[in-house]
Amino acid sequence: IDEVGCSVSGSSNTGTGGGTSTYGTTNLVNSPTLSGLGRGFITNYANYEGERFHASFGADTSATNFLYDGWFYLPSPSTNISNLEFDMNQVMANGQTVIFGFQCDYWSKTWDYTANAGTPQQFSDVWLHSTAACNVQNWATDMWHHVQIAYSRDAAGNATYQSVWLDNVEQDLNITVPSAFALGWSPTLLTNFQVDGMTAAPATGTAYVDKLTVYRW
Repeated sequence: IDEVGCSVSGSSNTGTGGGTSTYGTTNLVNSPTLSGLGRGFITNYANYEGERFHASFGADTSATNFLYDGWFYLPSPSTNISNLEFDMNQVMANGQTVIFGFQCDYWSKTWDYTANAGTPQQFSDVWLHSTAACNVQNWATDMWHHVQIAYSRDAAGNATYQSVWLDNVEQDLNITVPSAFALGWSPTLLTNFQVDGMTAAPATGTAYVDKLTVYRW
């Protein structure tokens, strides 16, 4: 088992809801923290948009099993946050990228996952609802929450979402979907963290991340 700690960088993608009215900032913080140094994410949004922050942490094309493991903190009030997204992408040896997209969805009250509804060359990235319950608005504020997601992929880029844990409560998924995309990326392991807004009116959502680790084997 290879363990890789991820210190999420300040890189971000603006206006992931389809417009241009969202922007975000990120910085290292001494409080709140579990390890002594955490990272804060501030998203200023409108029109229900979100901000995606990303970091590349390796270039392993051979690993097929992963455990995403991190701690997340929502300061009070958190009513401006609708979804929290926890992703990982891997470029395989054939050059195609497997997208492991996963989020806690306020709107459907479920854990959601992504799939490629098209082909690797003519891809269609879609969100699907699982039967596992999750609602960000039910997360207690001003405390740390532990999120763990187990998934794997085969040589063709089919992703299997195995299980998710929230604060040590396990929900089994056992869902396999096609998730290979011909994006033309160089070899990389990349993680995304996204904060989505709750309203059409301009607002701000804040979240903190600490001890984010991705295990691979």
